[in-house]
Amino acid sequence: IGNSSVLSCPLNPNITLLTWKISPKVGGPCNLGYRADTDTTGRTNCSDSMNWKFRPDLGLALEIQQVGIAQEGNYTCEVVTPDGNFHWTYHLTVLVPPRLSLYCDDRGRPVCEAAAGKPPARVSWLLESNSSLEEERHSNGTVTVLSRLAARSTNVTDTTCMVFHPAGNWSESIAC
Repeated sequence: IGNSSVLSCPLNPNITLLTWKISPKVGGPCNLGYRADTDTTGRTNCSDSMNWKFRPDLGLALEIQQVGIAQEGNYTCEVVTPDGNFHWTYHLTVLVPPRLSLYCDDRGRPVCEAAAGKPPARVSWLLESNSSLEEERHSNGTVTVLSRLAARSTNVTDTTCMVFHPAGNWSESIAC
């Protein structure tokens, strides 16, 4: 989330027409087109965050700037050449790293929260296993995972929460 993403069609020196057909999760479809004989581009219903990007190693690629959850969806590149028509489809999935917080509740129990991640984070405790787990799903597709230790060993002064997510892994320790 927030980064730029570049999707490319395989290079073909004999392109007649190239079209990106975009079906995002939020909002209506949009199209970007390139016509080789006139060296012109066009767009229909696409936001300013979607643009052509030309690089010799990528050819005519699609760049999505400031990727957000709304841009998730299917991106199909259609290429017309004298040899035929070719299609490549990407399914864009956006990762949202959770916000980690670790605190002591009013009963003195450690609570580990991985807020608003996509997909949901996995939360576990180092050296402790007696915990409860709650998930809260948000309308934007993110999920908050909350883990609360039910009991603590008397010989442990610090408790460490570990959060695992495709966007990264984190750990924090606390003494309640």
